[in-house]
Amino acid sequence: MKRVNIGCGGSPTCGWYNYDNSPAVRLAKHPLLTWALDRLRLLNKIQKQSIICIRKDTSSNIMWADATKGIPLPDNSVEVLYTSHMVEHLDRDEIRTFLKEAIRVLIPLGIIRIVVPDLEIFARQYIADGDADIFMRKTHLGRQKPKTFRDKVQYVLVGDRHHQWMFDGRSMILLLSSMGFKNPQVLPPGSTTIPNPGELDLCERKEDSVYVEAYAPDPVRDAVP
Repeated sequence: MKRVNIGCGGSPTCGWYNYDNSPAVRLAKHPLLTWALDRLRLLNKIQKQSIICIRKDTSSNIMWADATKGIPLPDNSVEVLYTSHMVEHLDRDEIRTFLKEAIRVLIPLGIIRIVVPDLEIFARQYIADGDADIFMRKTHLGRQKPKTFRDKVQYVLVGDRHHQWMFDGRSMILLLSSMGFKNPQVLPPGSTTIPNPGELDLCERKEDSVYVEAYAPDPVRDAVP
């Protein structure tokens, strides 16, 4: 059974299947195209660093996948599915598509672990200091329209990397429950129900994150009256 990290970015998990939809994953395999885009100043610093890291760390074997279109794995083939700071970049329909795909690939009672920025943390900070500008920057809910030709081309290539929707622990539990996941719960950093999590980072971005785990539905058990 596979263990999968969806939207791994620059933090793949050793020994897991790591997927990301960043253009850097594809560009890392095409040095000439990367050179050309860099010469045209269409790659920013973060993108170039990601490409370099992916090329150097060949053991991570990051594969390209768009979780809003589908997870390229068979039904009932995944034991654990993990995603960190990815879901908030999807709109509501895309989130539901992703969670349906997660149920499809997970084995019955397989575990999903979702880490997202905790809106409650940002809200409490805003109430404490009253600085709306800091709140908007930290939540990444504000965005500027691309104005220059270069900005517009980058937008076409990379898309909007800002946050589309945000959660706290309660709203994530409600979403997972509505999609059919069982026993969703918020866990403290460093805690998990995943057996033998190996090198999975259980405290990833703990300063502003909430950790929620749940079990995939079991059609056989759920059918018992």
